[in-house]
Amino acid sequence: MDIVEVSRRSGLPASALRYYEQKGLIASVGRDGLRRRFAPTVLDRLALVALGQAAGFSLDEIAGMFGGDGRPSIDRALLAAKADDIDRTVKRLRAMSRGLRHAAVCPAKNHMECPTFQKLVRAAGEGALKRAPGGVAKRKKERA
Repeated sequence: MDIVEVSRRSGLPASALRYYEQKGLIASVGRDGLRRRFAPTVLDRLALVALGQAAGFSLDEIAGMFGGDGRPSIDRALLAAKADDIDRTVKRLRAMSRGLRHAAVCPAKNHMECPTFQKLVRAAGEGALKRAPGGVAKRKKERA
């Protein structure tokens, strides 16, 4: 399958496919003139890359999830750590949503007079509403 067909079927621009190849996420099997050719299995691999990105993994983290033979070799502890990270993000976003919804209907004349809104402001000031920097890979390296 040439790069144009892979691009059409995957929905990714050819430039992204070339970048993914450079990063080691996919590999071409040859060329047809100037066009790269890929095995049909590249679509499955691109779907795995898309899944990893949707979960919040970086391309470097995703590249590390493939063994030398090109087959997925995913560290289960890394998956559990990412799931924990997502759970923390969901908890933080739920708290933010509840606070904003309350502020939207709060009967207080001034939001700063509202205890619930004050609590939200304090949490933001203390950094409790920020996303953890560095992501899973950084925390995993710190534990090692």
